[in-house]
Amino acid sequence: MSEIKLEYPVEVGGVPLDKINMRRPKVKDQLVAKKSSKSQDEIEVQLFANLCEVAPAVIENMDMKDYSKLQKEYRSFLS
Repeated sequence: MSEIKLEYPVEVGGVPLDKINMRRPKVKDQLVAKKSSKSQDEIEVQLFANLCEVAPAVIENMDMKDYSKLQKEYRSFLS
């Protein structure tokens, strides 16, 4: 599991979230995300929400700079 520091905190239930944990992905995470989403972007948001154990809305409301950190961390798990 990796901890990712957010430069631009996201509010969750009125509380700022300034870090998020992402766990290593499993094949089933990808399958679940593909079943519940339509576009490639929605699949990625759903996948990251599953891996970080947060609602998709948390990922959707992230600043793009922080979102790119999630993308980078996800890619590091695959390499």
